[in-house]
Amino acid sequence: MRWQGHKESSNVEDRRAGGPGGRRAGLGLGTIVIAVVAAWLFGVDPRMVMGLLEGVETVTGSSTQQGPAPKPTDETGRFVSVVLASTEETWSQLFAQGGQTYQPPKLVLYSGRIDTACGLGAAASGPFYCPGDQRLYIDLSFFELMRERLGAPGDFAQAYVVAHEVGHHVQNLLGTMAQMERARARVSESQYNALSVRLELQADCYAGVWANHSQQARNWLERGDIEEGLGAASAVGDDRIQKQSQGVVVPDAFTHGSSAQRVRWFRAGLDSGRVSQCDAFSARTP
Repeated sequence: MRWQGHKESSNVEDRRAGGPGGRRAGLGLGTIVIAVVAAWLFGVDPRMVMGLLEGVETVTGSSTQQGPAPKPTDETGRFVSVVLASTEETWSQLFAQGGQTYQPPKLVLYSGRIDTACGLGAAASGPFYCPGDQRLYIDLSFFELMRERLGAPGDFAQAYVVAHEVGHHVQNLLGTMAQMERARARVSESQYNALSVRLELQADCYAGVWANHSQQARNWLERGDIEEGLGAASAVGDDRIQKQSQGVVVPDAFTHGSSAQRVRWFRAGLDSGRVSQCDAFSARTP
């Protein structure tokens, strides 16, 4: 991606311990991988595993960071900021076309763990969106994990991750997440997992919509970038992760969708550039 020189977002908070380039707080990448694999194997929140490994308890509550956070100055932090700015432009335009106003999320860069309105965020959780405070949280070590352990290198693969989490923010603004929360109380676990898959696939489609519009606006994709994004979508498929971690695939336990599904829905948004193509909930089969 030819991202250098493009506008950076003002909605990025750099709360990494020691500042950009400083020593990471918390556990190393190897332990993070152990926590993630353990979570996949036993069906528990990886943040709980991290808490046990570090001797801390998972807690809930609002973010405790005080005062303004600096903007990132390192290359990866600035790259994420540029991608976020592009998502702000895309979704502001699309919301305006529908007679609505887009309220951009904040993106928090952290290292190790961080307190959020959704509980304790940890690197083992991977990037995540918290609807309670409308923030995206990313420990940039996840990009190293993508490259070294998941076989998904490249800057556009990283951009896909950011755009997917922004897709969850869009779902929150449109009321989709509130509908999911109401459904949790009246459906079985397997039924909720199936709904969760559709939620994640829609966020993948929204990421594709962003990629389409950002390319039209900036013409910044280079040869191989699209393949990087598709490769990232495939790398985080439930079937691939289950196969790698436990040797068998259990479709009823899927919460994010198979590799093929994630690629297909990302591609649907990418090829069309239309939000109307992202109704994963109405599709007969996701």
